[in-house]
Amino acid sequence: MPSLSQNEFADIFHRDWAGMWPLLAEAQRLRERHFGRQVSFCVITNAKSGLCSEDCAFCSQAAGAGGEAPRYPLLAQDDMVEAATRAAAAGAARFSLVTSGRGIISGKEQEALLKTVAAIVNKVPIQVCASLGIVEPGFLKELKAAGASRYHHNLEAAASFFPQICTTHTYAERVATIEAAREAGLSVCAGGILGLGETVGQRWELAQALKELAVDAIPLNFLHPLPGTGLYGRPLLTPLEALQIIAAFRLHLPERPIIICGGRQVTLRSLMPLIFAAGANCLMTGDYLTTKGRLPEEDRQMLADLDLELV
Repeated sequence: MPSLSQNEFADIFHRDWAGMWPLLAEAQRLRERHFGRQVSFCVITNAKSGLCSEDCAFCSQAAGAGGEAPRYPLLAQDDMVEAATRAAAAGAARFSLVTSGRGIISGKEQEALLKTVAAIVNKVPIQVCASLGIVEPGFLKELKAAGASRYHHNLEAAASFFPQICTTHTYAERVATIEAAREAGLSVCAGGILGLGETVGQRWELAQALKELAVDAIPLNFLHPLPGTGLYGRPLLTPLEALQIIAAFRLHLPERPIIICGGRQVTLRSLMPLIFAAGANCLMTGDYLTTKGRLPEEDRQMLADLDLELV
């Protein structure tokens, strides 16, 4: 199926519920064509929290954020291995180490993370991912050699909107990090946060950029505006608009895994199961970086109720 034109993409956001049901049916057919009944889980751990130098308006760990995000240095290796063990026991296929800050550049921290990745690979039956910010190509190659399979680095928003949510680094730096991760032999997971105030056209721009970068998986987050952040007070997306976003990305990127991540509980509420009709085939389960997520057993029950298979 060819990608959507910008007008076709925008048309999705003009539909009411009556107009959405046929579209959801098409999105579900695409999901089933490429992924069958299979759904996978990923789990993250906040391996280093708070005290970030960057000013991302959506983030409670950003410089100047006045909330109550936890602040602590890089976790000990044993703690990160234990978190990976719990993720595997919960049914997750992938586990990611996530750190705050512009990027892990300290040699001491890099070495600790490389040893941790190797330890998890040796001890836990799970794919290891990393989300460590803007880092040098050489370190990405070392991550690959240590056993990491995927690097996560969101674009966050369209290039035309990015300066409105972050001024301490550029969109181009994010693109360069994604390209460097690919060149290092890592699979790349990159998506964004929706509901930041972007236009529908900028949502298409983001989807098109991800298509052109040929990323391997696309995480979609929905803004959960937290106290102290630059976007606190913004209204949540409606469940309908969140489902329109998922369907639009599925129809534009029919063969790519789409992972539904942060903000899904507060945004989708009782309509959470419809994410699969809209085309999603992966879930981030458990807690997020600074907010509570869904219990894995709740997500496993949802899949069982929908006759979907956890892989």
